[in-house]
Amino acid sequence: MGTTKLQRHLGLGQATAINMIDMVGIGPFITLPMVIGIMNGPWFLYAWVLGAVLSFVDAMVWSELGAAFPEAGGSYNFLREAYGRNGAGRYMSFLFVWQTMIQAPLVIASAAIGFAAYFSYLVPLTPVTAKIVSGGVVVLIVVLLYRNIKTIGKISVLLWAGVLATMAWIIGGGIAHGHFPEPLRHINDGLELNFGLVTALGFASVKSVYSYLGYYNICHLGAEIRDPAKNIPRSMFLSIAGIAVLYLGMNISVASVVPWQEAKDSEFVLSLFMQRLAGPAAATVLTCLILWVAFASVFSATLGYSRIPYAAARDGAFLEVFGRLHPTRGFPHISLLALGAVAFVFSLLFKLKDVISAILAMRIIIQFIGQAAGLLLLRRRREAGAFPYKMPLFPVPVYVAILLWLGVLLSTGVTMVVSGLVVIALGSLVYFVKAKRNGEWPYQ
Repeated sequence: MGTTKLQRHLGLGQATAINMIDMVGIGPFITLPMVIGIMNGPWFLYAWVLGAVLSFVDAMVWSELGAAFPEAGGSYNFLREAYGRNGAGRYMSFLFVWQTMIQAPLVIASAAIGFAAYFSYLVPLTPVTAKIVSGGVVVLIVVLLYRNIKTIGKISVLLWAGVLATMAWIIGGGIAHGHFPEPLRHINDGLELNFGLVTALGFASVKSVYSYLGYYNICHLGAEIRDPAKNIPRSMFLSIAGIAVLYLGMNISVASVVPWQEAKDSEFVLSLFMQRLAGPAAATVLTCLILWVAFASVFSATLGYSRIPYAAARDGAFLEVFGRLHPTRGFPHISLLALGAVAFVFSLLFKLKDVISAILAMRIIIQFIGQAAGLLLLRRRREAGAFPYKMPLFPVPVYVAILLWLGVLLSTGVTMVVSGLVVIALGSLVYFVKAKRNGEWPYQ
């Protein structure tokens, strides 16, 4: 018998696992030396703290919206409801799907490219073989995701266990054999609060925030979560708290073995860290585990993103073909295959350092700032009872989130900001042509 509706099979543990394996991808291992290099001092830990603060504040926005609208597609539904189902919400939600069709494959490709970069520690890769590896990762992910959500939940927990084991080994190694927690004692050495520090912190936070992204992934799977009013907010806050502890512990552990002056220039800083602690064989094993973590992240991100075009298509706001579910396994297979195909192409075309800033610049305006402002509109129009989760000190966290996201956006650089605006402009052009033809807002 076929299925026409997504099923609520994911509990709190699986939801948290899906978020965390999305957050801890190749990002923290690749960006760790980048953050140290930008800060150029022992105070680099502050960039990771800032990333956690921004994530916590923004998660309050996601929690209110996710608990109130637990449907497939996450931000697509939030923007549609916030700005009006038959009004500007059609435009905002379309723009989100439009940028998702570009940005989501970029996210998937970035993890696959990072996977290939770290794989070269084990086997030297030429530019051509590196592309073969990154493209192969995308293909394998799509194959694994081509199944029902119950099986996906079990695979997610297995991958999550590998993530936690890897981080535990890194942190435990530094505690047992390094100068732990020496980096904390010297975190303020030479620190001067001035414009240079604030600027460096802004640029470094672009990299650290990238490594926290994914705490909201479960919102895209809202229609598949049991007791979503409780489990969606809880899974996000648990994920951020857990990941913040792991990231800070990992950074302190690594810096207690590899001095920050050396770590900032190392392409494989975690492998170098383990090599000094336990020799080349242990470094090889840790590199394999880091690749496991990177693979898990691509898996989780692709899972969440595949629900966005599906949700829009079911709502009549995107191509109808994307709204189809697999006839026997009950998952949006057309959406999954389409995103996987674009991600495969991107993994062959781009470099990691370009992708990270492009991802953030493209998402901040519509998704993060757009839905935060939308929550303010919703709170004015709807009764308090419509929101099962209510953030403390509303609306202060919303304004703080908007200001912090604007700071991160500016720190991505003029080129990336302009690129993000170009994507929005092209999407707007497509929307208004479509709206004119179909008699939708603002042409009713």
